[in-house]
Formats: sequence, C-alpha cells, structure tokens
Amino acid sequence: MTTLGGVGAVTTPQLVDVIDTISGVRSYSSGGSRTLSSCYAERWGLRIEHPTPEDPFSDSEITWLMPELGLRLTNHRARSRHSRSGPSILSAVRVERDHRHWQTTDLLLGLAVPGGATPRIVRSEDFAAAVAGRVLRPGDADQALRTVHRALEELSNVNHNLMSWLTWHGIYDSWPSL
Repeated sequence: MTTLGGVGAVTTPQLVDVIDTISGVRSYSSGGSRTLSSCYAERWGLRIEHPTPEDPFSDSEITWLMPELGLRLTNHRARSRHSRSGPSILSAVRVERDHRHWQTTDLLLGLAVPGGATPRIVRSEDFAAAVAGRVLRPGDADQALRTVHRALEELSNVNHNLMSWLTWHGIYDSWPSL
C-alpha cells in the first residue's frame, strides 16, 4: 500500500494477486477469488487456467507467470471455436513466492502481442496515473519500463513471433493462443 502525501492522506492499494498452489485458488486485491481449473509449477514459472463465466466472449483465462523475466503472459480462450482469440498480453509484474503462494504485483504496463503483428504498449494511461499519484514506487515504475521495453526489443528481434520469443527464453511449452 502506498500513502499519498498531503493532509488527509489516502491509502491506495496496488493490484496484487495471490495464487495458492495447494488449494488452487487465485485471490485478487479487490477481494474476489477464482478456483483454478489447472495450476502447474514449471521450471520457468507457474502455469494457471481458470474459467471466466462472466465474460460473454471468453471461456477461460490462461496465465503464465515468468518471475525471472518479471512478466505475466495472459490470453483468453474464446467461447466459440470459430471466434478469433484476442492478443496475448505480456504484463510487467513483481513476483514473490514461497513453497505454497505466488504473489504478483501488477506494475500497470504491458504489451499486446497479436499473432503475427507488431506488439503495442498497453495500459500506459493507467501506468502514468499510478506514477503521478505515487501508487507505483519509483523502483517499480523503472522496473516496469525496463521490462516492457526489453520484451518489445526481444520480440522485435524474433519478428514479433511469441513462440520464438518463448523458445529464446528456454520455454519450449506451446502457448495456447498460437
């Protein structure tokens, strides 16, 4: 939590998710939670999936946490097999973990990576507002910028091919949206 300066200070929480790998539950800082349909620790990080019944277009959300890269990779599996899936989203995150819990702090900056097209930076307005409002600490803001720009450069080096980028990082598992 960050306290904003001035008289009558306001405390604003950062967006933090906690994944309990034993119970298979993802808890959100908003107070909500999801029961995971899959949760697997991998040598590169954590792979989870959960249904999204409230989303009329998406059947489930697939998320990979890659702590060494400081990234979360997310995609929504379309309800209809005839629908096109949206872009994969690479989000800058800070990951802390122990034997049971994986905690991610969203650094509010990311990349939309559409299949075969140039990635674009997303959530820059949220990021700018969080920096201006001191919700993001300066170190987290710097980390987010470095992480997203590094990922953008690396994707550029492999012709914006997400599977090639994952392979370059030693992740040989198939990303579901490809």
